[in-house]
Amino acid sequence: MKTFYDIQQLLKQYGMIVYTGTRLGDLELMEGEIQELYDMKILEKENYLVARMIIRNEISKEMDKT
Repeated sequence: MKTFYDIQQLLKQYGMIVYTGTRLGDLELMEGEIQELYDMKILEKENYLVARMIIRNEISKEMDKT
């Protein structure tokens, strides 16, 4: 997992398609979904941490735009 798109595809595998209408809203919701997958022991710790880092970077970019 290396990109935001990879995270979208991962969530899609579990039937989760995230679209709130705003990029920041999407990112925050995706972060929550990734957390839930990790809490349910579906995601391994390494994948969870990488996904969280990618999402956090994307959130930071969005915050810098505003």
